[in-house]
Amino acid sequence: MDMTVTFPGNKKVNAEYKGFTIETDQARHGGGDGSAPAPFDLFLASIGTCGGIYVVYFCEKRNIPLDNIRIVQKWDRNPETRMIEKIVLEIELPPDFPDRYRDALVKAVDLCTVKKHIINNPGFEIRTVTAG
Repeated sequence: MDMTVTFPGNKKVNAEYKGFTIETDQARHGGGDGSAPAPFDLFLASIGTCGGIYVVYFCEKRNIPLDNIRIVQKWDRNPETRMIEKIVLEIELPPDFPDRYRDALVKAVDLCTVKKHIINNPGFEIRTVTAG
């Protein structure tokens, strides 16, 4: 599987994948135009949205409306390393959400593929090649 990364100008970096252009930019204080999320923002969003699709699947299968359900993602950052040490996904449920499904919903969100790849991280290889 391939993804092509291009550099359209200033601090913008785009990824071309499956017919989509995923745009990123740096914040103004980082020298960018602030025209798109930064790559790290997309990384964080991929965790919450991955958990979110499992909420959608779970609730649709049980005919539970999604109107008053949301995930609030929080994280703790180590002040010395500035690395994130813990990510918390809080699934906010309406009062009428069936109690019998609460634990099952947590287990469903725990299946998130993005989270699994972070826990069982892939190896990385970075190399140069000559184009053409």
